[in-house]
Amino acid sequence: MGGLDYVLFEESTGYAIFKVLIQQDEVQAKSKEVQEAANDLGKFSKMIELVSFAPFKGAAQALENANDISEGLVSDYLKSVLELNLPKGSLKNKITLGISDKSLGPSIKESFPYVDCLSNEIVQDFLRAIRVHGVKLLKDLQDGDIERAQLGLGHAFSRAKVKFSVQKNDNHIIQAIALLDQLDKDINTFSMRVKEWYGWHFPELAKIVPDNYKFAKTALYIKDKASLTEDNLHDLAAIFEDDSAVAERIIATAQMSMGQDISEEDMKNVSTFAERVVNISEYRTKLYDYLTEKMNTVAPNLSTLIGEVVGARLISHAGSLTNLSKQAASTVQILGAEKALFRALKTKGNTPKYGLIYHSSFIGKASAKNKGRISRYLANKCSMASRIDNYSDEPTTAFGQILKKQVEDRLAFYDTGSAPMKNSDAIKEALALVGTLASDLMDVDVVEEKKEKKDKKEKKEKKEKKEKKEKKEKSSEKKDKKRKSEEEETPKKKKKKSKD
Repeated sequence: MGGLDYVLFEESTGYAIFKVLIQQDEVQAKSKEVQEAANDLGKFSKMIELVSFAPFKGAAQALENANDISEGLVSDYLKSVLELNLPKGSLKNKITLGISDKSLGPSIKESFPYVDCLSNEIVQDFLRAIRVHGVKLLKDLQDGDIERAQLGLGHAFSRAKVKFSVQKNDNHIIQAIALLDQLDKDINTFSMRVKEWYGWHFPELAKIVPDNYKFAKTALYIKDKASLTEDNLHDLAAIFEDDSAVAERIIATAQMSMGQDISEEDMKNVSTFAERVVNISEYRTKLYDYLTEKMNTVAPNLSTLIGEVVGARLISHAGSLTNLSKQAASTVQILGAEKALFRALKTKGNTPKYGLIYHSSFIGKASAKNKGRISRYLANKCSMASRIDNYSDEPTTAFGQILKKQVEDRLAFYDTGSAPMKNSDAIKEALALVGTLASDLMDVDVVEEKKEKKDKKEKKEKKEKKEKKEKKEKSSEKKDKKRKSEEEETPKKKKKKSKD
């Protein structure tokens, strides 16, 4: 192992560079001593020496540098600190720098080719000891400064990581699809319980009304079957979209039902539970509409290609839209079938052909021998759609429409042998479609701009007319005053002449 020359300490208050005073060949041998010296400042200060401490100018600069380090980037500030404080080396005479994060190494190496970066146990021991004695080793710091800076930077860094675009936030999609799946399970379980419970009173209703939501609504309306008469036909038919045949059948069956009588208190409990099932079912419909709207905003191309529910499941399983966009097409293909994959690898059997994308309508349309082929092709298009959605600024469904058309052409190719659309042609068509949509938006903007100009012109004309009118009135007033004053003066002049 090579020696260790310097250690870079990334602190919430700034960057510090320490020189390692232990001889190069003794660093590995003295790893235990470094660990023991972590609690003894006297021993540790003989092993390390502060070269420079460059504090941040403010919280904004600290956050910016923390974000760069988390992404493995060397900021301009860190670059200047390293350039000023590390001695100039060469490719033959290299300098070894200890860092805490391995991902930062390649970026430093790119900027400083003569610097080798290490991030092993010994470097971590040094950094741990520096962290313990940070206040005494770093200049111009007082007790509590580091803790306050760490707390402030931690809050700001967390906020920056969580604070995505409101429109592009996929966390709500993940929660919504998880809740949708849970509601489906709960509605099925509760509906079975309603059917079983109400079935003691009216067992024949389950065969006439197989739909869970309508069964609960019907049970809630009928309650005691003995009270059901021909007068209820219209209201009962409204539950089944004005299907009077079903309503008549229910009324006829209720009159000769084999079910037992039920007390008022028992019926009250059954009705309460049936009402809950109806409310949950109605909320499930609203949640699905919300999920559809959210998917069309966050991942319009993916939802156009594969559907809102399957697309949301892919995003949820990957963890986020960003994570899904980073996955290879082969991973997207078997996303959700991990257990089957590992079992197949363990038993050396056939690996699964599809995971969550099996629920897509394209897989259902394909014949048995082509399901694997179309799932691979569909996964490729899903990967493309997710990347376009994640990295595009303006949401558009143009690419999703063309990718969907490509998958449909591929299905037709497997069945009939007709040549599918080439990728280059598909991209050109998608870009043309995006241009059309953009021009439509531009036309709308132009119309609005013209309207605004027209309104301004009309306002200006009105203002000018008003000003002219006011001027005219003022001038007429002046003339009237002048005429009056002249009329008043003429009799005075006449009197003077008469006296003379």
